[in-house]
Parts: sequence; C-alpha cells; structure tokens
Amino acid sequence: MPRFTHTSTYPLPREVVFDWHTRPGGFVRLTPPGMATIVSGPTDGINPGSELELRISSPIVAGLLPGPGGKPLGVAWRVRHVALIPGVEFVDEQVSGPFLSWRHEHHFADGPDGSTVLTDTVTWNLPRAVPTRLVESKLRALFRFREQQLRDDLELLHRLDAAPTTVLMAGASGMIGRQLAALFTTAGHRVVRLVRSEPHGQDELRWDPRSLHVPSRAFDHASVVVNLSGETIGGRFTEARKAEILSSRVDATTTLAEGIARHAPDATLVQASAVGYYGARRPGELLDEASTRGTGFLADVVEAWERAAAPANRVGARTAFLRTGIVLSAGGGALLPQLPLYLVGAGGRMTSADKWLSWITLDDLVRAYVHTAFRPALGGPIPAVAPNPVTQGEFASTLGSVLHRPAVLPTPSFGPKLLLGSEGYDQLIDTDQRVSAAKLIGSEFRFGQTTLTDGLRHVLQKG
Repeated sequence: MPRFTHTSTYPLPREVVFDWHTRPGGFVRLTPPGMATIVSGPTDGINPGSELELRISSPIVAGLLPGPGGKPLGVAWRVRHVALIPGVEFVDEQVSGPFLSWRHEHHFADGPDGSTVLTDTVTWNLPRAVPTRLVESKLRALFRFREQQLRDDLELLHRLDAAPTTVLMAGASGMIGRQLAALFTTAGHRVVRLVRSEPHGQDELRWDPRSLHVPSRAFDHASVVVNLSGETIGGRFTEARKAEILSSRVDATTTLAEGIARHAPDATLVQASAVGYYGARRPGELLDEASTRGTGFLADVVEAWERAAAPANRVGARTAFLRTGIVLSAGGGALLPQLPLYLVGAGGRMTSADKWLSWITLDDLVRAYVHTAFRPALGGPIPAVAPNPVTQGEFASTLGSVLHRPAVLPTPSFGPKLLLGSEGYDQLIDTDQRVSAAKLIGSEFRFGQTTLTDGLRHVLQKG
C-alpha cells in the first residue's frame, strides 16, 4: 500500500495547533478552493463517527462547469473520523469515493522551544491504472499548500490575540465569504450568517436588504459586522444589471449601517469596497486611500456603496472599507477564466502591456479582513492590494512561467467584449490602476504572498 508523509513545524504550543483543527472551518481553510466542496457535515467535528461528504474536482472544472442544480461537477467522496486522542492525534478514512481505500493520520508532537511538529501520513489504494507517482505529486502540492495556510493563519491569529466574539456576516456564501467565515471560526469566533433563503440552524438569520430589513436580534452580542453582499460585477453591463449591481450594494450597506446605529453602535463595520473607486484608468499615478475619486460606472458605484455606511458613522461606529484589487484564486474570480487559455498555450495579456494591475491573493484578502476587524485604530478606506502591483505584460509572462506555458500573443479584445460588452470591457479589463498597500503595511499587516510569482504559485499549488 503506498504511503505518503509530510512533516511541518509551527512556532506555537501543541495545544494551540491541535485546538485550531478541532474548530469549524479547518477543512475549508486547508483545502484549495475548487478542489473540494463540502456537500454536508462534518456531523460532529473531528470526533470518531463524524462524517463529511464532499465533491472532489479540479478548480477549472468546478469553477467553469457547474453541475446539475448549481452543484460542482466532480466525484462524490465520503470520509469518516475513526480515531481521536485529544492533543495528540486524529484519523479519518474513506467510507466511499474514488479510492479503494484511504486513511489520513494527523499526529501532533512537542517540538523544540515550545513548537509543534505535525506529521500527516496518508495511505491509499487505487486501481492499478492510476500511477502512484501521480497521487504522490498531487499530495506534495496539497500539503505544501496546507502547511503555508496553517502557518500564515496561526501567525495572524496569534498576533491579533482577539478574544472570542460574535461576527455578523452578509455574503458568507461567496468565494471570499466562505474563506473568511472559516478563518473567523478557526480563530474561535462565532459567525452568524445573514441569508435570504430559509435559515438552517441557530447561526443563520434571514434578512431582506431589498426592503432594508434585518432582524434586531442579528446584532445581539455582535462586535464585528462584515458586509460582502452585492451582485457580481462579472457579466454584461446591461442597464438592468448595472442597476442591480448598484442597488444590491447600497441596500445591503444601508440595512446593516442602520441596524448598527439602532442596535450596536459600538460594533465595527468592515465593508467590502473596490479599487474601481479610482476609475478604470489612472496612468502615471500611485493611488492610495487619499486619492481622488475617478470617473465611470464603477467609480460611481463605489462612492455610493461607501457613502451608504453613513448611519453607522453618525453614531461613532468604526467603519472600514477594503478597496479590493483583482483577487487571485483558482476557485473563481478573474483568474479562473484565463487558465484554460494558458493551459492550451493560447494565453496572453488582456490589454496594453504597460497598464498596471493591482492584485491580492484570496488568502491575504481574508486575513486583511480579520486583521482590520481587530485593529481598533484602522478605519476608513483601506486599499486591499498586495505590495507589488504589476503591469499587464508582467502578469501574463508570470502566469505563463508558473504554468510552464507560453504567454506571447495578447488576447484579442473581441472575446472579452463579446462576454462583457464594451462598457464591461472598459471598466473591468482595459484598466490601469497602480494602488499602494502602504496603509495595510503601516498597520502591521503581514502578507503571505508579496510577489505575483509567490501568489500564483500559492493559489495554483505550483510550489
């Protein structure tokens, strides 16, 4: 039976590292987006008998080819926790799925100077047609990703040392929200999710931002309110869609800000925003939180979006607006649609080579949200971008290099224009925004990925 072992060391006591694994959200944080989607569970944490049902896929398949009912295409996989020695070890095994058998042992031991040594051991059986070296290669990439995730998450949570609290979150089901909710819960916080459908469990509450309604009990014990709610900006900019992009953001923010003003004036509002505030093209400028507003549809949207938080500001609540750049993830966003082109050797820059692109990895972004939530002095507009923006030419060549594919020919503009329309292309693709990360850095935030090469290697598991 093949056997794979990965050993990693963390500069924190064993009980801290082990406890992190017992909390909700650990599996989400340790699994690359798009690789596995939780269908149900875990039914009882990591306790023996607890089961987790998953869909296993590749990020490209999961992101671009949704299955029936909106569920991702992939292979069903059910695993069960079969052993637990608190503080020392837990074990899970496959119940049903693609392997003939699968067993994953997690062993925790004391390391030097109060550190923890975590040893992951995986044994499996597969049909003979599947080469062992292929599985080993995938496992090496996966556990490199897991080690970096765990190291960076633990560093952030240890540095902030925030007492457990309740976080009220809107938009928790999206690409950013799923990871952010998991990061909060692995830190020991309770996340109450606002949903528009029938709630499931005590940690979900129904709201209706269209009618500006949120139940007052949503703010019970909430010291942090996170708003990620808003219609996606991907797609054609029809007049109806533009109206929905604007109203969905303004209504959600107004609803939460008024709720804070009435029921939780001491809470902090951490609000999604975007570098679209600066306008699509600002050549020759280094933009920061003090830069003037630009022109165009998205600049208008972002100004109205941030202004809608005024009710919370008026009662003295701390408000922070994370003006986010291009979010890099293999599980969605702007990067995913480009990957198939690169993988077949047809990838290239999307616009002029000298135009600037300000990016951030998904994992650094969600850590920036948590950092902001628990930094009392941090507020107002905060550019949420990595320290090293790149030109479009540099982005294309770096992505090609990480994927070991050519990136010579530019992508013809008619393709994106066909999908997004002329205005969508103008606002989303043909952009030139060089944005500074100085405010985040000055607040002692630590990026996990500071260069584009490191960022792409992380999100694409290229090591």
